[in-house]
This record gives sequence, C-alpha cells and structure tokens, in this order.
Amino acid sequence: MLCDANVRATVRAHGEDPTRLLGLYIDAVNRILEARPPGMTIGMHLCRGNLRGRWMAAGGYEAIAKRLFNDLGVDGFFLEYDSERAGDFAPLRFMPKDKFVRLGVISSKNAAIENKEAIKRRIDDAARYAPLDNLGISPQCGFASTVGGNPLTIDDERAKLRLVVEIARDVWG
Repeated sequence: MLCDANVRATVRAHGEDPTRLLGLYIDAVNRILEARPPGMTIGMHLCRGNLRGRWMAAGGYEAIAKRLFNDLGVDGFFLEYDSERAGDFAPLRFMPKDKFVRLGVISSKNAAIENKEAIKRRIDDAARYAPLDNLGISPQCGFASTVGGNPLTIDDERAKLRLVVEIARDVWG
C-alpha cells in the first residue's frame, strides 16, 4: 500500500512517516524470518487488495523498491503487474541478483485471457532491469484471496494457469 501516493499522503495526515513505517515493517518481517528453518525459501507477495475483482492501492514500486528489495530478508517477490496501476518495471533495477521475482502479469481479477505475445514482450521489458533467469510469471494475486473470491469461474482460472505454463515454457524452456 505504501506505493500509493494517496496512501502515503493519508499516512502523513495521520502524523506518521511512510518511510519510517516501511523500515518498521521490514524489521518486523526480518525478525520473524530469523526463526525459519535452514533451506526454507521465502517469497513475499506485495498485495494491493483483491476483493471480488477490486483493488485498494495503485502506484509503481519506485517509492519502496530500493529499501524493500535490498533490506527485506526474503528470497524473492511476487509483484502485481497486471495493470498500469502497478507502474513500470524500472524499480526492478534495485532487485539484488540473488533474489527471484515473479511478475504477476496474469490478472486474477477478471476472466479475460491475456495475449501471450503481449505478455512475452512485457517479460522482455522486465528483463531490461533484472536478469531473465531471476524472473518468472504468475497470476498477480490469488484467485480467491478472500471468502468473496473474484468474478472468475474454475474454468477461467484453469485457462489462466495454462497460459502461465505455456508462456513459462516458451520463455524459460
């Protein structure tokens, strides 16, 4: 949510500093991660809301990317990139070379099937900022992140997951 300029303004209006909050959140997660078993891989999804196909926050990752990607002790990130509200891929330039990134370029908010070639072009664009070998694709969020779910059928979800697999095979072999 701290990517969203409106959310950042609201945080400031309540007397808090969004940059300080980001540090508190990173520190809290890192303390939790101290107890993870050896060999466990941790990926973090950065959610902007996903209730019945609606979202709660917009804005590119630029405001948080450098600090989050470098200071948070996870192994990788699942980032929402299914619409223009997520901004461009430029913040991926801050991603350390030892972390993975799953580009959430397949929407779980609507049933429309994305164009395979357009998604491949987006992956190429992302690879200008982070190594292709560190990238992958996924749906931008869960298909039913809340009890209300999203306006997709099981068949819609299967079609989107098939598309993810097809594109991954085409791009990464």
